[in-house]
Amino acid sequence: MKKIEAIIRKTKFEEVKEALLSSDIDWFEYHDVHGIGQSRQERIYRGVQYSTDVIERVAITIVCRDIFLDRTVNVILRVAHTGEIGDGRIFVSDVIDTYSIRTGENGDTVLRDKK
Repeated sequence: MKKIEAIIRKTKFEEVKEALLSSDIDWFEYHDVHGIGQSRQERIYRGVQYSTDVIERVAITIVCRDIFLDRTVNVILRVAHTGEIGDGRIFVSDVIDTYSIRTGENGDTVLRDKK
């Protein structure tokens, strides 16, 4: 099993969400995050000065069977891409085990089969 953590632009979240759902990736968690990026500029918008060093993003976390890893990563890469600095990152790590709290079962059978 793999854990995919993707940090993407907030403006691309709805597109990525729809692409994941239409690719039969039917469960993931997401939350708003803030990060520090490469840009360290002060900008003025409507007379108010603000810093661009804090970046608002969305973090998406997906746990899937190994056979679904490439498909899931490719969906995110394709849809979240703008070609500009700040498109985000995808991190993949191994998941040793998973347990169903309701049934007590463990292993990758706890994850639903994708269609």
